[in-house]
Amino acid sequence: QVQLVESGGGLVQTGGSLRLSCAPSGRTSSTYDMGWFRQAPGKEREFVAAINWSGITTRYADSVRGRFTISRDNAKNTVYLQMNSLKPEDTAVYYCAATNRALTTTPGNYNYWGQGTQVTVSS
Repeated sequence: QVQLVESGGGLVQTGGSLRLSCAPSGRTSSTYDMGWFRQAPGKEREFVAAINWSGITTRYADSVRGRFTISRDNAKNTVYLQMNSLKPEDTAVYYCAATNRALTTTPGNYNYWGQGTQVTVSS
């Protein structure tokens, strides 16, 4: 069983930056592909970014491409989401997830999820 723990959320003004981190606790495998998702109040969980196990291949939602960067450090077993030029519409709970399937943007294809970290962008 993989347990994921997110950190780095908080309150930031429009145009600001935050870096989220996701690290597993317990037994893990660096061969998992990893994703970040977010869920705003009253909305469905949506894909943000994903990275394959080696870090070579990434995918982004159109709404964050060019502003967010996903990366990973397998030596530290940590995945990051650098968020720049934040907008009020980025406000949501951000979740990291792990999958043993091919790189995917579909939440249902992820096997393990963290508890989420709140990101609030004030206007």
